[in-house]
Amino acid sequence: MQNSPIELSDAELTNVIKHSYAYVAMYNTLSGFALNEKNPFSTHGWNKTFKPTGPTDHTVTAIAGPNNDTLYVISALDLRKEPVVIRYPAFESKFVSLETSTYDHYCDIPLSTTKGDFRKPTMLLFYSARTEGYHGEPVTGVDKIIEMTGDFATAFARVMPHANDPNLFASNMSAIQGITVQTLSEFQGRPAKTPDPVAFPAYGADKAVFANNFLEVMQFAFNHTTFDPADAMDRGVLAALKPLGVQPGKTFDPNNVAQLDPAQVEKIRSQVADEGKANANKYALDKFRPKGLMQLDAMVSQSVTGPVGQPASQAIYFQVDTADGSEMNAQYDYVIRMTKDELPPARAFWSLTLYDGEKYLFIPNDRKKYSVGENAGMQLDASGGIAVHIAAQRPEGVPAENWLPINRGDLPLNLRLRVYAPDIEKMKTWRTPKAAKTA
Repeated sequence: MQNSPIELSDAELTNVIKHSYAYVAMYNTLSGFALNEKNPFSTHGWNKTFKPTGPTDHTVTAIAGPNNDTLYVISALDLRKEPVVIRYPAFESKFVSLETSTYDHYCDIPLSTTKGDFRKPTMLLFYSARTEGYHGEPVTGVDKIIEMTGDFATAFARVMPHANDPNLFASNMSAIQGITVQTLSEFQGRPAKTPDPVAFPAYGADKAVFANNFLEVMQFAFNHTTFDPADAMDRGVLAALKPLGVQPGKTFDPNNVAQLDPAQVEKIRSQVADEGKANANKYALDKFRPKGLMQLDAMVSQSVTGPVGQPASQAIYFQVDTADGSEMNAQYDYVIRMTKDELPPARAFWSLTLYDGEKYLFIPNDRKKYSVGENAGMQLDASGGIAVHIAAQRPEGVPAENWLPINRGDLPLNLRLRVYAPDIEKMKTWRTPKAAKTA
């Protein structure tokens, strides 16, 4: 190809970027976990685990849309040289869910309290089609063997810590510290095998990667991903990138890939991202599914709004909008009212979390109150309903648990509703609450 310029129509480039967004977003996310020492959720290397010591607060600014209603336990896995074994203890929690993902951003749930798991310690073994010397054979002491579709992966556990119950909180924090990660050699009492050196392309914000090293990242991801010729999504991304010089098994050479127009790439990337964000509620029931159960627009939406999430069987995420359709802003106060019958149909629990609408971070406040729900605190009224207030000052008569503080000023706000272990049948007719301006 000799670094040849290529002219793509906007429609053609849209197809390329839509099929690629998941890989770029997950490459950045997994690299951020394993390689970025400044990331507050850093594992500080591969085959290691980040273990929280308490709920997240507003000082965490490295990820958008942080969550302090479930604690994140993040393992970053390098499966090239040998399998990795993770031990998960038992938990005393209403909700614990283990989600696994690789660069292709499909999401599987090998363990969850919704399926009766985490009642006893469980050993999981992870490997990929390229793991050296291992092909899925049984291992003494391992309860479940999981083949991943990529060599670099995450095992991402979410734990409701029961922060309002000191005894349960202490029990769950102790269980989190009991999670262990070992290579198969270490699990069997031998020294770990030394992984081959690997040169990771630059990572960072999705916008930056699309602008600076998009095709290099895609080539790297392709070389560490298992593709299924019978899968429509796999066929789509391979067909979209092949004309640009990116194919599985190739060595990236900047002189042998297509040159794309940076301005056109950013224009289309921005349009795709905006559409994906706008579709967040539309695809609430269709995101974060296993391979074979995803469609492209839902995959784009999950990739631009928050990579590494939960399928609807575990949690559903909604954006709460205003009743009149205007954008929420910290210049005003708001109330979200739900009667007993209008509460989210959660089998575990639900939460409303407030973010600034620019960076999607917690809004700093002395109370460190960022969400309303069973874990962070809430108070139902006499009839079993609730009124959640977003306000610069706590309104008279409003329980402190139901008040989300803001700093008065011209700042867009974003309110997200998370429903854990939802009743899917009831969700089909349930309606997301609206925020009404009060001042």
